[in-house]
Amino acid sequence: MTGAHTRTQAKRRAALGATVFAATLIPLRRGSVGPREQEFFHAVNGLPDRLYVPAWLVMQLGTVGAAPAAAVVAWLRGDRRLAARLFAAGVMTWGASKVVKRVTRRPRPVALLDGARVRGREAAGLGFPSGHAGVAVALGVAAWHRLDCRGRLTAALLMPIVGGTRIYVGARLPLDTLSGAALGLTLDALVEWVLADRVCE
Repeated sequence: MTGAHTRTQAKRRAALGATVFAATLIPLRRGSVGPREQEFFHAVNGLPDRLYVPAWLVMQLGTVGAAPAAAVVAWLRGDRRLAARLFAAGVMTWGASKVVKRVTRRPRPVALLDGARVRGREAAGLGFPSGHAGVAVALGVAAWHRLDCRGRLTAALLMPIVGGTRIYVGARLPLDTLSGAALGLTLDALVEWVLADRVCE
């Protein structure tokens, strides 16, 4: 795969991610949570309490610390280019989510919906977009080309599950997780675009 082809693919992913992210901003204008989003939230948030421990463990894959951890693993395996991509995409996504929150100002579910359940420590700050969902997608997509079939299946399952765990614990609404995922896809694509001046293996 040539550097030019890699840049083309990265541009397409960036365009897709940016389009989805822009689309998630539209419903925010009404200042309320739509009925479908409410239904989806309550369906996930209402799952049994016994799922909390495994959900919490999976949730850690979307923390900002997951980016340097994944980068270290790639570095130790001799893939410095992937290490740089994992670190940059993950950290940038987390940071960008904080910036967007200050603009959109969407509260957490407990401030918007009756009956929202909070599990674990109540999340502080604002809700849109989900940094966890974004980091999980950024890391999963970045590592995709280095994974075997089993690894890709695992990544494909974990990326949406990480976002789902945030809904489950009452920290995010569905639109928050979708926007975060789109942000992660966009920023990873931009990072790959910058790194694509080297010929891909």
